Amino acid sequence: MADDNTQRCPGNPVGSGFKPDKNIRPSVDSNDSVNQRSPRSSGGFTTDKDIGSHRPKHRSLYSIDSTSSLYSIDSQRSKPPPPGTYHVQLPKEQIYRVPPPENARRYEDLSRQKHNRCRCCCCYFVVTLLILCLLAALVVGIFFLVCRPHKPRFSVSGVSVAGINLTSPSPFSPVIGLKMRCNNVNGKLGLVYERGSAVEIFHEGIRLGDGEFTAFEQPAENVTVTVTRLKGSRIQLTSSSRRDLVEEQKKGKVRVDVSVKAPIRFRVGAVTTWTMGVTVDCKVTVDKLASSATVITEDCVTEDIRLI
Repeated sequence: MADDNTQRCPGNPVGSGFKPDKNIRPSVDSNDSVNQRSPRSSGGFTTDKDIGSHRPKHRSLYSIDSTSSLYSIDSQRSKPPPPGTYHVQLPKEQIYRVPPPENARRYEDLSRQKHNRCRCCCCYFVVTLLILCLLAALVVGIFFLVCRPHKPRFSVSGVSVAGINLTSPSPFSPVIGLKMRCNNVNGKLGLVYERGSAVEIFHEGIRLGDGEFTAFEQPAENVTVTVTRLKGSRIQLTSSSRRDLVEEQKKGKVRVDVSVKAPIRFRVGAVTTWTMGVTVDCKVTVDKLASSATVITEDCVTEDIRLI
């Protein structure tokens, strides 16, 4: 027979053999409010319902983690910069070669205008050049029709040679004096012979000497005699050329060629034309190559005056 002091456990039938442990004491929470049930009402034990109702409420791990992650994301987001002026650096290729889409149309229009402007400048330049050429041709035509310029005439009146030794095969350096008559046949135009002319003398294609034609001014219908000094430097004749030159001196007929190239200008009163070029070729025959040489025959041809 069960002991009289044995207490029945709620939810266990009598005679099930369950004996409560004497060490178990009733759980009483000192913080329970008046409305909480006393241990006596539950038979001296704290039930699961009472434990659940008085368990402290804590946030779940999920809610804590989600809140912390959101906070970390918000903290990592860059804050908008304060208002002000900022300098943005872009590559040169993007600035000069790839215009932004909103300016592409404007860039094309400006490029087209630039090409059109260049074409217009080229057209204006060509038209201006043609007009200037036409005016120059008109002035030249009027000048030749009104003034009717004639080319001057030349002749060789004397030749003197020094420094040529035909008996020795060694090279020689001759000095030749050339006297020429310059005849201006123009009745209204004067001539101005400028510096930069050239005079050369040859014998069978071998140049014996060269020099510069005298610069001077010549009035209309005038004849002027000029003396030009020509020099040669270490001229070496071949045996055949030396032999031919000796034979010609024995015969008293030495043929030489004289070439004159001179820049000239025509002058009418105080007006002087542009620079022109005159070329003269003379074939001269002398009795010998000496200081006392005499001109036997001469024939000078003045070529047409050309523009320089």
